[in-house]
Amino acid sequence: MEFELVVRGGTLLSACDKQAADIGIRDGKIEAIGQGLIGDKMVDASGLYVLPGGVDPHVHLQMPAGETTSSDDFGSGTIAAVMGGTTTIIDFVEPEAGESLKNAFEKRKAAAAGKAVIDYGFHMTLSSTRDDWMAEIPWMISTGVPSFKMYTTYDGMRLNDEEMLYAMQRVAAAGGLVLVHCENDAIVKASTQAQQSQGILSPAAHPLARPAQAEIEAVTRVLALADCANVPVYIVHISTAGGAGALRSALERGVQAWGETCPQYLLLTEELYFSHGFEGAKFVCSPPLRAQKDMRKLWWALDDNVVQSIGTDHCPFNYVGQKDLGREDFTRIPGGLPGIESRLSLIYSYGVRAGKMGLRQWVNTCCTQPAKIMGLYPRKGTLMPGADADIVVFDPKMKVRLSAEFLHERVDYSPYEGLELTGWPKLVFSRGECVVREGIFSGESGRGLFLPRKLGNQSGVWKN
Repeated sequence: MEFELVVRGGTLLSACDKQAADIGIRDGKIEAIGQGLIGDKMVDASGLYVLPGGVDPHVHLQMPAGETTSSDDFGSGTIAAVMGGTTTIIDFVEPEAGESLKNAFEKRKAAAAGKAVIDYGFHMTLSSTRDDWMAEIPWMISTGVPSFKMYTTYDGMRLNDEEMLYAMQRVAAAGGLVLVHCENDAIVKASTQAQQSQGILSPAAHPLARPAQAEIEAVTRVLALADCANVPVYIVHISTAGGAGALRSALERGVQAWGETCPQYLLLTEELYFSHGFEGAKFVCSPPLRAQKDMRKLWWALDDNVVQSIGTDHCPFNYVGQKDLGREDFTRIPGGLPGIESRLSLIYSYGVRAGKMGLRQWVNTCCTQPAKIMGLYPRKGTLMPGADADIVVFDPKMKVRLSAEFLHERVDYSPYEGLELTGWPKLVFSRGECVVREGIFSGESGRGLFLPRKLGNQSGVWKN
């Protein structure tokens, strides 16, 4: 049998296996894996790793944030993603007051449709328990948006315990998944006011205004609420040793929960706020960067499968013209970091090559587990017959130096500026189409597809 395309001679990596094999592709799908496959087009991957395209379950493209908007739109952001080997993203819908969930979803979907160059899905944000929104939860799940984001902090977004428990119960009854941003609002407000009262308004106040205790308490509480509601819960961007410890305890009790961390919490520390003057604003995100001990414990939590997913929380703002809105007051600095492009290679260089994780765990946390948890597996996140031919041919020896100039994110800095990486994608395929070849993007704007997701329909989706 002859295939349209064969990727041959590479070392195939999955979450559970490593093998030398060829991949046969037809009609945008993986049709066969074996030896000696023949295709109309042949791609030589000898000496290279071949892995499933990355799945980033947590990004914020063209997201309004107060008086500004994140600098990457669905075009620039998805180009940056695929240049770094990510072929699927999940973004967010944030309904406005008075707007239905359905209308907000349709608007967000339309915003992505003409720009996205890779496939995408959405989480729905619930900032209220108003009756019409609760009634729309089953419809959202039926249309392919089965995950719902909630917050324990931020005025206008925060749900109190009673509201959160009720919303969780409604999501559970409809068969959905809850994502929660966990920071104790009272601790954050009191700590912020303490910094302001002392006249500390620089970026150095940011980690002090959102201390580790705020995350630890909120993670513990949210896991208890989710357990009572009998709803599966995904704790986003865990940044502290204590947050990971609370998740570990919940898993030991049998709570249906998953944890996510991000490269910034694995590679950067709070010292950047204290040692860089106002340039510390470049690193302002919530939760903040933490101490070295937290970073170490997060790597251990990944190794123990307590934290199962690595997203980016990509939410970029330019240093000039956006981050500097908070030059006189750190609370006005837009919160968020760029990182959608470098995730796979950062974790390979500083995880695999540094001996902190194996190749299979790298693929599992960046590709397979996010796809499983979010209801995309086995269409995404794996190399197997029937899966979309989203494939990264990764050169483990290629050396790159990260900089705003090298990366394709539409932002004027990189939090990883100057880091030397070994390992970068050489070729990236999205549904069988080669859209990146040796650092050059060749895909078409708008070629990305909206991915309706369905939870719990595949073996392994609901297993920690």
